[in-house]
Amino acid sequence: MDFAWQAQLRFLIPALAATLAAAAAVVHILLHKRDSRGAFGWIAVCLLFPLFGPVLYAVFGINRVQIRAQRLDQRATHALGQRAPGVDSGHTRRAPAVPEALTGLAAAADQLAAVPLVAGNELQVLHHGDQAYPAMLEAIDQARAYVYLATYIFETDATGRQFVAALARAAARGVDVRVMLDGFGEYYAWPRRRAGGLLRRQGVSVARFLAPSLLPPSLRINLRNHRKILVVDGVRGFTGGMNIGDRHVGSARRPRRVDDMHFALAGPVVHQMETVFLADWAFVTGERTAAGDSAAAQGSATCRVIDDGPTEDPDRVALLLSAAVAAARERVLIMTPYFLPSAGLISALQAAALRGLDVSIVLPAANNLPYVHWASRHGLRELLVRGVKIYYQPAPFVHSKLFVVDDSYALIGSANLDPRSLRLNFEMQVEVYDRGFVAELADHLAARIEASRRYTAADFDQRSLPVRLRDAVAWLFTPYL
Repeated sequence: MDFAWQAQLRFLIPALAATLAAAAAVVHILLHKRDSRGAFGWIAVCLLFPLFGPVLYAVFGINRVQIRAQRLDQRATHALGQRAPGVDSGHTRRAPAVPEALTGLAAAADQLAAVPLVAGNELQVLHHGDQAYPAMLEAIDQARAYVYLATYIFETDATGRQFVAALARAAARGVDVRVMLDGFGEYYAWPRRRAGGLLRRQGVSVARFLAPSLLPPSLRINLRNHRKILVVDGVRGFTGGMNIGDRHVGSARRPRRVDDMHFALAGPVVHQMETVFLADWAFVTGERTAAGDSAAAQGSATCRVIDDGPTEDPDRVALLLSAAVAAARERVLIMTPYFLPSAGLISALQAAALRGLDVSIVLPAANNLPYVHWASRHGLRELLVRGVKIYYQPAPFVHSKLFVVDDSYALIGSANLDPRSLRLNFEMQVEVYDRGFVAELADHLAARIEASRRYTAADFDQRSLPVRLRDAVAWLFTPYL
């Protein structure tokens, strides 16, 4: 009898444990999963396989990226002593110089952004490294008080060493020079020496954002700082999509040449850029530094910084894009190197095209990440059949990120239209309300469209079976690309 009871216990205890594990997993899924199809699938796995299912869910189903990012956001807030990146309390939330048709968009962005719109800014478009790098190096050489630089990739080729030398000269003059390097992106310099070591030997303060390490083990591929920020003395700022390296300069025949755009900014918006940098610096180093005074008005543009990342509010830019498309009355023009839009943005673009708007998306025909190109193409048909126009611009690879609505609104910065940028990276965008600046971007987009090949639904349907299968397989991995 005792033996029979023990045998039953050996069966009942694991069965009870498996049942409790499955029940706990189901409760967690119901409370935390936002996609009903994904939630239903995980619940089915946990109930059908009461022991293996919950283990599988614990390993692959829980969004640890967002959990870790929320902890980072809390640490950054604590380090800076305010909400990261911090509200610029010196300004009101009134929307100056916003066209009447876009006041609703400005109001929506008020709810998403940590800072208000500020008027009196000046912007300059810088094409390629041939225009951007000399302007940035000149600003560093003219710095008197401080230089703050954040970049994802800092190569140590000829261009990178020019920046190392300029930053070292500024530090030698007594300028407060701080450089923020992404801990993963810094390794793009391989096989050359990494920029951080070169800068430290020149007396420059360097911080690495979530650098990978073996002890203690920390090999995060996600949670990257993809922002591109240069602020000089609080009065001059630079941002956009451009990293630092030779690939952005020189002849179009250069191997691995990358076309890109950067932007020079002056005016009160530079103060907002500076605050974002200092929040990141405080998170990494624990050093709290107050931002300088806001710069005087320099031009006619009304601007606002939108910082974004997988924190407690991970959808700022995604929601802003959808709101901007909904606010459009004439056109939506997009240029991006990686186009893997969310279902919400796809619906917004489809609705805009159905309303008769000119919705044009310009993508690179030559992509440095072929699998992203394949995945992107798989999802184009649902846009094409609703009247969205897709264009592929010829080589070299174009890394520019532009978003234009009507004749008065643009969004520029570091974010691509893919899950990695919109949900896994820390990014920085700048809203711009200014007819002259938007007209310049629209003219650039029109010229690129003229030189591009339009991609149609017929082109989509004419792909061979192997190509269609390859594109579909790549598309399955969209959340991780």
